[in-house]
Amino acid sequence: METLKYKIITSEKQYDGYCKTLENLVFEKTKNKAIKEEIALLTLLVEKWDSEHNIFDDLDPVGVLKAVMKEHKMKSAGLAKMLKVSPGLVSDIINYKKGFSKEIIRQLAAFFKLSHEAFNRPYQLKTPINNHLKNASVMNTKKKLKAA
Repeated sequence: METLKYKIITSEKQYDGYCKTLENLVFEKTKNKAIKEEIALLTLLVEKWDSEHNIFDDLDPVGVLKAVMKEHKMKSAGLAKMLKVSPGLVSDIINYKKGFSKEIIRQLAAFFKLSHEAFNRPYQLKTPINNHLKNASVMNTKKKLKAA
């Protein structure tokens, strides 16, 4: 009995190896029937692993960004340089003070090879409530002036 070339993925290391093999096969110039079947099998195995280990559906866009930055060992300064924006803007995005622009979503999706939907979903920004107002109750009051 011959041993199987590929098995169900059970570890991150095995997953990485299968992804690398799949990438090499996809970019191979000549594809005979055996290679096409191997690509189909690896694709199925990798997609099964992805669907079972996908954390992105549970995270908001900022959480996804933090996860992929961690995976790529990228700091916010490196992200700012890649996006060609200020480090302050990246800090504001990571700290839920500012949202993603359309251009930033495009750049992140292309760089991290994710769908735009990963970064283009609604989430709550954390902004101080009426920080500039000390006493919001004075906003709707009229001051009565005495006629001279």
